[in-house]
Amino acid sequence: MYRIWNFVAEYSLLLVGGAVAALIWANLAPDSYHHLVHLPLWTDAPIGMVETHDGVTSRVLTLHFLINDVLMALFFAMAAKEVWEAVILSGGSLRGKKALTPLIATLGGMAGPVAVYLALAAALGIMADVGRGWAIPTATDIAFSYLVGRIVFGPRHPAIGFLLLLAIADDAGGLAILAIFYPTGEVLPVWLLLSVAAAIAVWLLASWLPRRMDRGKQDRPSSTWTRRVLGPWPYVIAGCISWYAFYRAGLHPALGLLPVIPAIPHAERDFGIFAESERYATDLLNGIEHALKLPVQVVLCAFGLVNAGVEFGAISAPTWLVLSGLIIGKPLGITLFGWFAANVLHLGLPEGMSLRDLPVIGCVAAIGFTVALFVASVAFPAGPVQDAAKMGALFSLGSAVLAILAGRIARVRKVG
Repeated sequence: MYRIWNFVAEYSLLLVGGAVAALIWANLAPDSYHHLVHLPLWTDAPIGMVETHDGVTSRVLTLHFLINDVLMALFFAMAAKEVWEAVILSGGSLRGKKALTPLIATLGGMAGPVAVYLALAAALGIMADVGRGWAIPTATDIAFSYLVGRIVFGPRHPAIGFLLLLAIADDAGGLAILAIFYPTGEVLPVWLLLSVAAAIAVWLLASWLPRRMDRGKQDRPSSTWTRRVLGPWPYVIAGCISWYAFYRAGLHPALGLLPVIPAIPHAERDFGIFAESERYATDLLNGIEHALKLPVQVVLCAFGLVNAGVEFGAISAPTWLVLSGLIIGKPLGITLFGWFAANVLHLGLPEGMSLRDLPVIGCVAAIGFTVALFVASVAFPAGPVQDAAKMGALFSLGSAVLAILAGRIARVRKVG
């Protein structure tokens, strides 16, 4: 129980605290809350929201833009780091046949919510108003899902590994959806060449070239000098360039650090998603992640504060569409696709797991929260529809109760 509480304290409490504070503030004093969220920090800024006043167009850096578009890039970079290691490194959990069943279940966990959302929107005759929000219920909150999964299954149940694979792959799919379907303006792909160039250049100059110069030298002077003197700064500069390239390309700049992640020197093998062993790793990628741990927690708190402030009067049809997509579509899609992979494709399930665990995993994965809030903020313009969709993302935390009940009904045997 101590480990569970420690995990909540590190990854979730600040986010929940920010969200709860936002809900209370927005319902007690909505004017002051929205004034804070859209507070202009810098007018005529080189980056920010484009605003027009008296026929004059300028960019304004607001608090909302700073948190959602700039600082949240650190959160998505940490998520991308876990995906990259799981896919590319020896022992990675998304490598080989062992990952196929959870990856196929992930497709169901994304297709199911989309189908439920769009079907209900069509049945209610509001597709034109809310259709753009189809991607909101595809999200799975890794931190909360992991927490609830440990409560339901126990820390050593094989379903925990299955759930983590599904959640991290789900987030990878979510990042792709954001980049492809939710551009922030006119898409100018030529700017992405700058992002790619920055990633390649920093890899060549700060990683490949020092190793090349050290060939045949046991003391590795060039690599040692690069690591001790330059440290992470070449990658910080490359990340800033890549972020700006995404911003100018019209893609969501919160994804702008992703191309640089593969260029950062990393461990030879994957210790596992959220593995405790990573704290002892000395590679630069894990070092950067450890350095960003506290800042990202503060960023998540701020993210909850500026995004979760929804008045309860905003509850309407989009709320129930998002919530239905999550609590109905997720378990249904994960169960059907997981069964198909395990039984029809004969890929099987991890040893110790059974088919009756799949709908329980689906209920756990129905907690959308963080990423669902983020997608809602880019899917709809600020206003009642966005607020209603955000409320559905917030209500998805109730899936924790459904997951615990489902675990008892399915007589899940806790392992740990």
